[in-house]
Amino acid sequence: MAKIATLLTDMFEDMEYTDPSKAFNDAGHEVFTIEKEVGKKVTGKQGEAVVTIDKSIDDVSPDDFDALFLPGGFSPDLLREDSRFVEFAKTFMDAKKPVFAICHGPQLLITAKALEGRKATGYKSIQVDMEYAGATVLDEEVVVCQDQLVTSRQPDDIPAFNRESLRVLEQLA
Repeated sequence: MAKIATLLTDMFEDMEYTDPSKAFNDAGHEVFTIEKEVGKKVTGKQGEAVVTIDKSIDDVSPDDFDALFLPGGFSPDLLREDSRFVEFAKTFMDAKKPVFAICHGPQLLITAKALEGRKATGYKSIQVDMEYAGATVLDEEVVVCQDQLVTSRQPDDIPAFNRESLRVLEQLA
């Protein structure tokens, strides 16, 4: 089963982390949270989810993982201020490893300059930024590009996001 790296910090959208993470775990995959500090507790913007960080960005390599998960909320915008997280995400895109980004998650991919020539979607307020980054933006509940990049717009899209993310993970086996 896949080892999934999850870049996460405070102000993530609670259900955009908890629901896909549960779906991944229920399917037998391992989800690892990564932030600056191992053991730190990060809180979702709704205050419903508190997550203890599994690993520090300084102690991991993209080679340690099979896929990358980028939940939305304000977390991706905060993380993209740090080039370590941007490079981590870029490495997955360059290697064509599975990347799952929902809502504001694609902001890390915008900063990584990793969306050019790709089909994707994201939260309405970042769609124009995605276009400027070279993506073909589709306003659909889930967009799968090259059976590698899975993107969705918002919490209502989580069932489709989970379905397609799990389908892409099945192809790793």
